[in-house]
Amino acid sequence: MGKQEKYLNQNEDLEVRVEDLLSRLTLDEKIILIRGRNFWTGHPIERLNIRGFGMTDGPLGVSNHSSGRSQATRFPATISLAATWNKDLAKQMGTIMGKEVKMVGRHQILGPGVNIIRSPLCGRNFEYLSEDPILSSDIAAEVVKGIQSQKAAACIKHYLTNCSETKRMSISTEIGERSLQEIFVKNYKRIIEKADPWGLMCCYNKINGTHGADNKYVLRDILREKLGFTGHVVTDWMAARKTAGAASCIKAGLNLEMPGFFLTKVLTPKKVRKALSNEEITEEDLDYVVKPFLRTMIRVGLINDEQIKVGPKVLDFPEHQKVAQQVAEEGMVLLKNDPKILPLNINKTKKIAILGPNAKKIFGIKGHGGSSAVVPPKFITPYEGISNYVSGKVDVVENVEEADAVFLVLGLDHGGTILKAFLFKKEGDTEGMDRTSYALPEEQIKLLHDTLDKNPNTIVILVVGSPVDCSQWYDNVPAILNAWYPGMMGGDALARVIFGDVTPSGKLPVTYPKKLEDHPAHKSKKTFPGDLKTMKIFFDEGIYVGYRYFDKHEIDPFFPFGFGLSYTTFKLSNISLDKESVNGKDSFTVSVDVKNTGKVAGAEVVQIYMGDDECSVERPPKELQGFAKVYLEPGETKTATIILDQSAFEFYSESEHDFVAEDGNFTIWAGTSSRDLPLSIKIEFNN
Repeated sequence: MGKQEKYLNQNEDLEVRVEDLLSRLTLDEKIILIRGRNFWTGHPIERLNIRGFGMTDGPLGVSNHSSGRSQATRFPATISLAATWNKDLAKQMGTIMGKEVKMVGRHQILGPGVNIIRSPLCGRNFEYLSEDPILSSDIAAEVVKGIQSQKAAACIKHYLTNCSETKRMSISTEIGERSLQEIFVKNYKRIIEKADPWGLMCCYNKINGTHGADNKYVLRDILREKLGFTGHVVTDWMAARKTAGAASCIKAGLNLEMPGFFLTKVLTPKKVRKALSNEEITEEDLDYVVKPFLRTMIRVGLINDEQIKVGPKVLDFPEHQKVAQQVAEEGMVLLKNDPKILPLNINKTKKIAILGPNAKKIFGIKGHGGSSAVVPPKFITPYEGISNYVSGKVDVVENVEEADAVFLVLGLDHGGTILKAFLFKKEGDTEGMDRTSYALPEEQIKLLHDTLDKNPNTIVILVVGSPVDCSQWYDNVPAILNAWYPGMMGGDALARVIFGDVTPSGKLPVTYPKKLEDHPAHKSKKTFPGDLKTMKIFFDEGIYVGYRYFDKHEIDPFFPFGFGLSYTTFKLSNISLDKESVNGKDSFTVSVDVKNTGKVAGAEVVQIYMGDDECSVERPPKELQGFAKVYLEPGETKTATIILDQSAFEFYSESEHDFVAEDGNFTIWAGTSSRDLPLSIKIEFNN
């Protein structure tokens, strides 16, 4: 081959390269490209210098089972990343993930997971970000940017409405157009606009009766035509098996069925050729689904770039682990601290006890939790991290009665492998199974009460990936710290937080209801886990997901969305706008002064919510539209600035089938949670 071939010219325009490469593919080559070669790679086309496209599972890092058994950086659960409300940190995490993807010889990581957290009981909440599409998309977009800065493809998943695990391969989410668009599509829309992800994974479930893998409305009409998605769509593994067939998937715009072998039975060469011969599809239809995958191949350097230099099997990089630790530290949410028992003064503490089922538990075991089973080169448990921190200064004792303070590490588990979860019905945070109880396990609650009877200075540390019911024991404990699943460096991070080296700055990305029945997803069995006779799950809450519902119905949550305590105090003041009215697509800036009025350094998250004063349709009282994390020394004041645009005024119009903004007045609130918004100001919008 000569240099005249445009697809090989790295200086040529991307679309020119894609078109040139497409024109050189034979029909047989096009057919094999849309189906996996084996479990984790695509087919090479050696004639054209196309190497096999390699994938690895995520989204907590490079998964062990999909990367040649590599050990890699295990980051905190994605919900912990969302709790940092730190976009810069999200990009750093994504950049490291991208580097490690390349180090294990892969081209794409199957993450980040961005499904909206609709229920506290979804088994994969730990892999996702938030109940709110603004927070979810803003954090996810930065992860995507980081991954793709390393010429590795991100894969946002699972498109669309895959918010539960019960009967996930068969159940149909029954949802209205407005809520589908305004909550779920909007999440992806913003990620696409901000980060242009190169990959997307479709869901197992049906959306209003049609599986995600052959749903033309969501894959082609919305994703391609409305949102302008340019990357490739891959199935979740074996997600096309229950679709209407090869022609249906291709017509819908599915680009790649995974995995290979006998497990993929839809886009097989035989079935695709039959669909062509029966004139169910044309070669033009085939070209439509091949092109985006070619675009990704070129983007990741698969064609005519240097072969990836595969790194060591053990990716043990202190600089990567430092970022993982920072995510853990900033993601921890202080839920209670009365009477300011934390931080513990190491110089005034003689003895501590560390106990509980998650104190010494290692998260990072092969297969545990599902696709996100990242096995790290080391794993620092809460017991190890705290013990190492106090070594030589404080005694760690087993008898809780003689301790000055007790750290009781409770929470959930990944439930072992997916198979074990199914066989033994072991509840936890794991792929393939939802929880049935909002409470902690009974044996943990008993342990908590027994420990409190012996020592009232018992600090509860939650190692979880989902909200859990704290109401039964909240009043009895002096402090609660939600550490989420804090990753491989979690023990060190935890020690630094509880002894005051780090001031907690995490904020909840989800609402904690007082009781499960208060939650909009749990009004009946048909809304969660669904009607398992008709195999339908009804999203009857419409646009009122999470805090929107609690606000509309004036229901007090146990912990509101955006809530989190600190070791210092802050005061917000002087909310202002750079313009009193906005015309059309103009942007505008909200500014808020933030002062650290306490005695230690810390960070506050300024949250901006907006409400429509008068609208032709019903809207939530207020919705998050932007946020900024501000770091302050004691006594220091900084101005947080949040830039917003027309999208902050918009809602989805079912009559116009599009997002629209109406002329009128809007209220902007600023504060530190959805229920703590001391500042407000008015703004006018005109089309």
